[in-house]
Amino acid sequence: METVNILIEALPYIKKFHHKKIMIKYGGHAMIDEEAMNSTARDTVLLKYVGMEPIVVHGGGPEITRSMNKMGKEPKFIKGLRVTDEETMDIVTMVLVGKISTDIVSKIGFHGGKATGVSGKDSQLIVASKKAPHTIKDEETGEEHIVDLGLVGQIDSLNTEIVQMFTENDYIPVISPIGVDDNGDTLNLNADTVAGEVAAKLDSEKLIILTDVPGVLKDPNDPSSLIKKIKIDEVEELIKNGTISGGMIPKIETCVKAIEGGVKSVHIIDGRVKHSLLLEIFTTSGIGTMITK
Repeated sequence: METVNILIEALPYIKKFHHKKIMIKYGGHAMIDEEAMNSTARDTVLLKYVGMEPIVVHGGGPEITRSMNKMGKEPKFIKGLRVTDEETMDIVTMVLVGKISTDIVSKIGFHGGKATGVSGKDSQLIVASKKAPHTIKDEETGEEHIVDLGLVGQIDSLNTEIVQMFTENDYIPVISPIGVDDNGDTLNLNADTVAGEVAAKLDSEKLIILTDVPGVLKDPNDPSSLIKKIKIDEVEELIKNGTISGGMIPKIETCVKAIEGGVKSVHIIDGRVKHSLLLEIFTTSGIGTMITK
């Protein structure tokens, strides 16, 4: 009876999201732990079999850093962005497209789903341009320096035709966050930003971001202080009073932009919790923070 009751509770959500696009950003624990990635891939296949249209965007920062260290190249970050010269860009492409994307595709296939890897360069899915140089201040001298981030990009336009072609043919697209500029050069992109903008362009019902935190917390040291729901007009005040801070700020800004672009709701959930994806979509209470209009 417990199993039956769980299915009954899930029924309204299965009906509501039938044939709806669900953008899932794989990140954090779901990316670096083999068992967690396998479990997340299986949950993604389940979404497909109950009639939804999941689309995956993945990150890969820790894996890129590991590969750089193995090759004797020291990673450098400015305001959370990886400084990307040509050699680093080659490593980024190799890890994102050649390793992580194929790993996710094979795991989805193992669980009976059809998936295909798509990079932002395929069919000019993501046309981007180089980010402007950053100005940083030397803490000791107070002097300001202009630093070029290299091949770090910002999204200019999207052509999601290739993604729609795959979803219409029952495939789960797995998107690697790199783009191409007008000269055909490859650019390194933020995975959260890619997930948000592609979700909006595809008129997705949901964007779900898997992280290594329970969601937005009133007290960062108290997991029980989770804020279950935030409206986008509350975000500014939450940033101002310090509730949203550090690395959560760009994530939330991505969420707000996605909702303003037409995504119905965005969810920041803890990928360390087993089956967090299913708990967020199929239960009344959910497990993370939901951001809505």
